[in-house]
Amino acid sequence: MKKSTNRRRHHELKAIAKIRDSRIDTSDIPELTEEQLRSGTRGQMYRPIKKSVTMRLDADVIAWLKLDGPGYQTKANALLRQEMLRAYSQKKGPERDSTSSKKAKRIRS
Repeated sequence: MKKSTNRRRHHELKAIAKIRDSRIDTSDIPELTEEQLRSGTRGQMYRPIKKSVTMRLDADVIAWLKLDGPGYQTKANALLRQEMLRAYSQKKGPERDSTSSKKAKRIRS
């Protein structure tokens, strides 16, 4: 199967969006029951947008991340995400003491 380009995909999605609901045959799609709706999960297919960044990390940290072979950036991201979620669940955000906020103000200036 040929991979669709962004322009072609956009064109196809616009064409699909123009189809009236009354013209779409949904007879082969069963209605969801109340039980299915209650037991459903959200965000299972969520994939956050990745952004390329440059970070300076200690050499021993990088060596440790690379111990398992390829995928060290994914491992680093997973560790950071885990800590971020832990921080949000405990304090609704990363810890911020008066010295770190003063430092941040100095850096921004």
